[in-house]
Amino acid sequence: MGRFDRYLLSQLMALFGFFSLVLVMVYWINRAVVLFDQLIADGQSAGVFLEFTALSLPAVIRLALPLAAFAAAVYVTNRMTTESEMVVVQATGFSPFRLARPVLYFGLIVAVLMSVLMHILIPLSTARLAERQSDIAQNITARLLTPGQFIEPVAGVTFYIRDITPTGELIDIFVSDARRSDEQLTYTAAQAYLLRQGGQTQIVMREGMVQTLRRDSQQLFITSFADLAYDITSLISHSRRAGRSAGALSTWELLHPTPTLEAETGQSAARLLSSGHDRFSQAFLGTVAALLGFATLMVGGFSRFGIWRQIIAAICLIVVVKAVETGGLNMARAHENLWFATYFPVLTGLVIVWGLLFAATRPYLFKRRIKAGALS
Repeated sequence: MGRFDRYLLSQLMALFGFFSLVLVMVYWINRAVVLFDQLIADGQSAGVFLEFTALSLPAVIRLALPLAAFAAAVYVTNRMTTESEMVVVQATGFSPFRLARPVLYFGLIVAVLMSVLMHILIPLSTARLAERQSDIAQNITARLLTPGQFIEPVAGVTFYIRDITPTGELIDIFVSDARRSDEQLTYTAAQAYLLRQGGQTQIVMREGMVQTLRRDSQQLFITSFADLAYDITSLISHSRRAGRSAGALSTWELLHPTPTLEAETGQSAARLLSSGHDRFSQAFLGTVAALLGFATLMVGGFSRFGIWRQIIAAICLIVVVKAVETGGLNMARAHENLWFATYFPVLTGLVIVWGLLFAATRPYLFKRRIKAGALS
């Protein structure tokens, strides 16, 4: 690697790290706010919140890296152009294609990072996140029985528990069930515990009483009991899936879908195949983004008014590539034989980059031609 290649690559990597950090923090904070509202409202601890935000971090980084690569390429190229560094290097005989070589190295580094995320970290974090979400959905003590608070899981039912011991015993429980139109039931007990059996969940209360209020006659009946089971199965929303999601599958499984895998995920073979190939495509989109930002700014040469028009054009071209990505992904999901459509954005971006670099080698195409008669 030549000295100029090392210099430009070091500049790109430094700015890439800075933009990655900024974008990841922005995305991560937005995600953390949503998780905070969901988890803390359900009575979860700060440890669970930190665990969920950490598990969501790989998906956030995946969104930030291509944008950071594009921003780094645009920023470095713009700075080197305005400071005439590019002009000096080109004067030594470096063509735009030769100048793009360190940018290509940089893009391949981004592609490797994206590949690790897409094929290893994101599937692992997605599987673990789904597992933890399912565990919390089944955690009745955290979601329904919060000590010291009145909880209303459904309309007409109110729970209150003074305390929960480390062994799971409920102390001083109050349950009000006003769902029936003819009567209202109020349960109080000194102790209670949870019992799960045969897909049902019950609260077994000890040493308490039931107050039954007849609405029509306003009569109150009190019944004491030593033990009483109250079924709360219908009050708990079970969101547990029987199988894995497509995001939790390995790339090998996505590229070789079976009827069993389709039934487990609830997705067709075409969608599974497109998801697998999209992981490869997403990895190389970081390379395309870096090359696209560099090549667009190389068109037109040096100008004392800046290259803001090229920067706007680069952003527009990124939008075009993303539009092709959406269209190609939809085509691949329509039929399993169209899996190659997921690579359309990569091919489109590389063709655009080649066209821009080719145009940059012929700057006279962008200069106004002066007629011979105008000089006489």
